[in-house]
Amino acid sequence: MTIWHAPDTTQASLRGLCPRCGAPTLFAGAVRFSEQCSTCRLDFAQFNVGDGPAAFLIMVVGALVTIGAVALELSVSPPFWVHILLWVPLTLALVLGLLRLAKGTLLVLEYRNRAREGRLVE
Repeated sequence: MTIWHAPDTTQASLRGLCPRCGAPTLFAGAVRFSEQCSTCRLDFAQFNVGDGPAAFLIMVVGALVTIGAVALELSVSPPFWVHILLWVPLTLALVLGLLRLAKGTLLVLEYRNRAREGRLVE
């Protein structure tokens, strides 16, 4: 009998660990999920992460970048090209850098909370 040790949400998300057994099999690419865990055979395709993590990151990072850009403009008033050179790459780096973490977190939380698609009782 195999006893699996489920990792906590933070570790599973940061390291790409399977939420059931803790094997590092969650991702097959930079932000693409594997079809299933090669250790415990948990089917990752059953989870519907969708565009939620990307939308959430765009809103949060967008708000932070906007606050930073306004603060910089009001304090220093740099030329417009400085804003472009500073905020566009920073926004892209933050969203793309945090996307894997956000997708992993959502999948792990769906697994832990047994989240399923809504059904109407007939």
